[in-house]
Amino acid sequence: MRILLAEDDSVLADGLTRSLRQSGYAIDCVQNGQEADTALSTQEFDLLILDLGLPKLSGLEVLRRLRSRGSLLPVLILTAADSVEQRVNGLDLGADDYMAKPFALSELEARVRALTRRGQGGGSTVVRHGPLTYDQVGRSAYINEQMLDLSARELGLLEILLARAGRLVSKEQLVDHLCEWGEEVSNNAIEVYVHRLRKKIEVGGVRIATVRGLGYCLEKYASAAVAEAK
Repeated sequence: MRILLAEDDSVLADGLTRSLRQSGYAIDCVQNGQEADTALSTQEFDLLILDLGLPKLSGLEVLRRLRSRGSLLPVLILTAADSVEQRVNGLDLGADDYMAKPFALSELEARVRALTRRGQGGGSTVVRHGPLTYDQVGRSAYINEQMLDLSARELGLLEILLARAGRLVSKEQLVDHLCEWGEEVSNNAIEVYVHRLRKKIEVGGVRIATVRGLGYCLEKYASAAVAEAK
């Protein structure tokens, strides 16, 4: 999952970035509202964590512009503890949740998990694909009830492929969702991540097909089973 963090407090931004990266999220950080608006206009994200007290362009204006473009991106706003009016305005403009500063990192991570699930359509937090089970809350994967040892990048890759099961995902899309600004991740590196993930899940008959020159596709399990039987 790729998150945009718009926070001008560098100490808080650094702490949030470190914590969320350790949980396997790709984090892009901006320090003013103008940068946030530009990023949201030109890039795709799975969640926006938005401080309302941003310089150059207020968080509320960033949110207003985002919703005026028809975006349904989940938004978690951060406010000062005594700014009730700002919180109300933010929710009225289309924010999905808010947290008052100071807050516990564990609670913020729980809110992030809830909002990213909502952005994917809500419902069950467990995704099943044949013998493969993926717990979106615990961010853990199993084949036939046996937990898989996956790195953060492999988990992110699995999430994207599961969300688009049966459809082509290009290498460029994988780079966009897995990597942060400033990272130089080559197509060869993506191939390595796919190779490692493939080795770990194909023991259960779950197949990642390579579409040469285009990208990858997590085969629908039923069709994969039929192919195996032939």
